[in-house]
Amino acid sequence: MNPRGKGVFRLLSILIGCGMVAVCGFVIFMVLLPPLDIRGSDERSVVVEDHNGVLLRPFTTRDGRWRLPVDVENVDAGYIKLLLSFEDRRFYEHHGIDFFALMRATGQFIRYGHVVSGGSTLTMQVARLLEPRTERSIYAKLRQSARAVQLEAQFSKSEILRLYLTLAPFGGNLEGVRAASLAYFGKEPKHLSLSEAALLVALPQSPGSRRPDRFADIAQQAKARVLSRALALKIISSEDFKYAMLEPTPSKRLRFPTLAAQTAQAAIAERPEKSVIRLTLDASLQASLEKLADDRAQALGPRLAVAIVVAENATGNIVASVGGADYFSRDRAGSMDLTRSLRSPGSALKPFIYALSFAEGIAHPETMLEDRPSRYGLYVPENFDLKFQGSVSARQALQTSLNIPAVDLLSRIGPTKFLSTLRAGGAAVVLPRDSVPGLSVGLGGLGISLRDLTQLYVGLARGGVSTALHIKADDPALNTDRPFIEPVAAWYVADILRGSPPPLNAIGGRFSYKTGTSYGYRDAWAVGFDRKHTVGIWVGRADGSPVLGLVGRVAAAPILFDAFTRTGIDPEPFTPPQGVIIAKNADLPPPLRRFNSEVSKEGDMAQSSSVKIAFPPRGAKLDLKSDGENFSELILKAQGGTLPLTWIVNGTPAILNDPRRQSSFKTDGKGFTNILVIDAAGATDSVTVRLQ
Repeated sequence: MNPRGKGVFRLLSILIGCGMVAVCGFVIFMVLLPPLDIRGSDERSVVVEDHNGVLLRPFTTRDGRWRLPVDVENVDAGYIKLLLSFEDRRFYEHHGIDFFALMRATGQFIRYGHVVSGGSTLTMQVARLLEPRTERSIYAKLRQSARAVQLEAQFSKSEILRLYLTLAPFGGNLEGVRAASLAYFGKEPKHLSLSEAALLVALPQSPGSRRPDRFADIAQQAKARVLSRALALKIISSEDFKYAMLEPTPSKRLRFPTLAAQTAQAAIAERPEKSVIRLTLDASLQASLEKLADDRAQALGPRLAVAIVVAENATGNIVASVGGADYFSRDRAGSMDLTRSLRSPGSALKPFIYALSFAEGIAHPETMLEDRPSRYGLYVPENFDLKFQGSVSARQALQTSLNIPAVDLLSRIGPTKFLSTLRAGGAAVVLPRDSVPGLSVGLGGLGISLRDLTQLYVGLARGGVSTALHIKADDPALNTDRPFIEPVAAWYVADILRGSPPPLNAIGGRFSYKTGTSYGYRDAWAVGFDRKHTVGIWVGRADGSPVLGLVGRVAAAPILFDAFTRTGIDPEPFTPPQGVIIAKNADLPPPLRRFNSEVSKEGDMAQSSSVKIAFPPRGAKLDLKSDGENFSELILKAQGGTLPLTWIVNGTPAILNDPRRQSSFKTDGKGFTNILVIDAAGATDSVTVRLQ
């Protein structure tokens, strides 16, 4: 070998030896590094989605960043292609370090005296994002390279790409391509235009100085460089390049979606450990009904709010839930979920009075009822218009929402049974504090939420079978079906309510519905159902203050009809179940032709014979005998009133529907005891005694 050949060989040997030493040193350096902590990458913004995975509302991380979870398949393929061509063309070939890119970058630096192109791979950038370091040094670069090799050994290429798509900075508190796409373009990154994709490729290189909401011109120039590189590599055509350059760069950040904002807030409070929460809602319908609620609230007046619930009858899924109008409005208390607030339902519960009377065989839709002045103890109900219609059919009485016939029926059924039926249907009805069930409960003398009221009407639509409404799509399926109304009675009510007079300029007869107005014009209601959906509407002020003229038929019913057109009306009537009697009044059995209320017949006598507790007397001190374990029974006696009687001791029902005026109750100990009696007409009397 000649001297020159020996020199070349010696140089190659030295270079190979140095390379081997460098590789060994790098391996030792990598082994000595502490394990890479990737726990920080697991923190994501919590996102709430509809049943199809459409984003309803995202939330920031605990430190105020928008970092939304995203998978590679949910990002535009054109963006991925541009990203790899601009940042890491050999991404799928290297193992964390692209030596060709490093040599190219080194050569360019030696030739031009400054950095022309970087040698970092996407994996190295992910390593820097997982383990951020402020200094720019050889040590920092070595550490980043070592971490990249470790990442390649631990994760697949798809997982590494997903980490980049989730962690890459895009300016301000935006991290990840999904957050950036929503903030700058108002859409998911699945379908980006070429111009949008190019901008998102350019931003992470210098997110602070290229933010389009602050430096739109610089962002435009950075986008142009990405497009020029793609054109040079023949990834895009000159025609694509021209149109992408003409597309304007956004100059401001957009607000993130806030659909079903109140419901989403409640969902994350219940499940703080989950990063993706899926609800049964339909995003498109939700957006449409939120717009409807906002528009109608604005038109109705200041401080008024509108709440809407839409449920599928077959499943109990809530497909839309509008908690209030204008989420960001303080005057309308937009952040409150008014679908869960307790309110007085007015006449909205009357259908269930009629359903019980039909089920018990004391009335039929064509039974004649009396709409005349009546007194029930101290309770004197009046119609909304302060007028009386005389003899009317049950159908007419319910369709026109007459108060006195409804109270007349309830006096026979009993308020206790009425309330127990509502609770059996899944409604958490609440009586005013220190009150007892009276006939006023049939006209709104209790509290119920819009969601629970809607659930009761879902039960009517399902033929008298209640099912729990639910809104979380990933909840395990539970059989919550509970019959609470006879199928024939439910069909009668649905058929009657289908004929309720529609509001002005609306077409009636396409679905069943009922309105309600609470005492003092505080709450306006409208609830309707067809074979597929039940829709509940509430209108009022969040603080419960009265609004003159706030009436269900005027304020809430038009919103209900509008909501049904957006939901999609199923105009087919319900199929009559077996046992339905379709007949005129004259063809009914004699007992069903006219309803005879014993309470009504008593007239004014009911007042003079209102129920009174005869024993024990008010304020008495009674000595009880005891065998050491059980106390003797306490005798209870009443005078007057309409049988049966219900006795309540210390707030707990002790004797229900007793057909006698004398009973006994086994006490549970000594002390002050409150005793209350309620007769069938709702009249009450109470005493407090001391047992010793």
